[in-house]
Amino acid sequence: MPEVSLKNITMRFGKVVAVDEVDLTIHDGEYVTILGPSGCGKTTLIRVIAGILEPTQGEVHIAGKSMKGVPIEERDLGYVFQNIALFPHMTVKMNAAYGPTVKDRPMEEREQTARKYLEMVKLLDKMSMFPSELCGGEQQKASLARALATGAKLLLLDEPLSALDARVRVDLRYELRRITKNLGLTVVHVTHDQEEAMSVSDRIVVMRAGGIVESGTPEQLYTRPRDVFTANFVGETNLLEGWVKERHEGGSWIELRDNSVIMVESCDPQVGEAVVVSVRPEFVFPFTDGLLSRIEYLTYLGTFSRVSARSQSDDLVEFDVPSIEGKLYHPGQEVHLMFNRKAAVVYPRPIEGVSEAVKLE
Repeated sequence: MPEVSLKNITMRFGKVVAVDEVDLTIHDGEYVTILGPSGCGKTTLIRVIAGILEPTQGEVHIAGKSMKGVPIEERDLGYVFQNIALFPHMTVKMNAAYGPTVKDRPMEEREQTARKYLEMVKLLDKMSMFPSELCGGEQQKASLARALATGAKLLLLDEPLSALDARVRVDLRYELRRITKNLGLTVVHVTHDQEEAMSVSDRIVVMRAGGIVESGTPEQLYTRPRDVFTANFVGETNLLEGWVKERHEGGSWIELRDNSVIMVESCDPQVGEAVVVSVRPEFVFPFTDGLLSRIEYLTYLGTFSRVSARSQSDDLVEFDVPSIEGKLYHPGQEVHLMFNRKAAVVYPRPIEGVSEAVKLE
């Protein structure tokens, strides 16, 4: 199985730097998702790996070999595009057999290969149909079967689910994970959808403004992100600004802008340093004492309701309650909020300011 190594990859379009000195290694059999907001350079990066774009600077190595000057058709990879790109004049089976046909495989092998991968994506019963007769999810499954039928061990997925309905996206992302893991493929998956990235990945690489912010397992990036941008972008979080008031062995006291104080686990910043505290909505709860806030609005989300409250320091703090309890809260109501201190993550306050540090682009 191939390992993908990117060394000092830079991609410029005139004066615009789309990718800026990126170093990244994707290991054999690893499912890596490149996650970031629109315009961060993730699609450009996967196109550089594919050979659609030649980098301005740096090198791509696949299975230990330099890809400099090697065209896409010679890189032994499968590619599934954001915009479904099936041959409209071919049946589903003919599309799936395209790779073996181009490689001039015997007719019987083409037939067997097409059937194998169509069965894998659960489209065998529709192999005689044309792409126009399929729904969007089925078309993307056919695209996946065609990519897999090439026999390549490296699969590149460029926003493969973004054009699909929400329910179809959920179903298909689990199929992607199951199929690629069963086949032992190395996968590079580009998306801007955090939930999609969390559900399919062995490792997530977070990009912003052409560079890599950080990478880690989904659990690492959700529970202990190293950068405040990641904390805000991966999932949802409350960001509270303040200063370290006291540090003890068992925890630290953070004084917020309204002079209220919350306790967190021990943090690196020293007493007097400006910080930002990140705490997910599911770790905030109403209590008899705590951060005084006033409810602004409620959002019904099915199994739970999200309550958005404004603290005296003008921070918007959100917390979740079971939907059946949502009727207990209403706009204008005062609540005291407590935090699970073990779930809070403390960052030095960014020099450029919090809003600038977390803005998407």
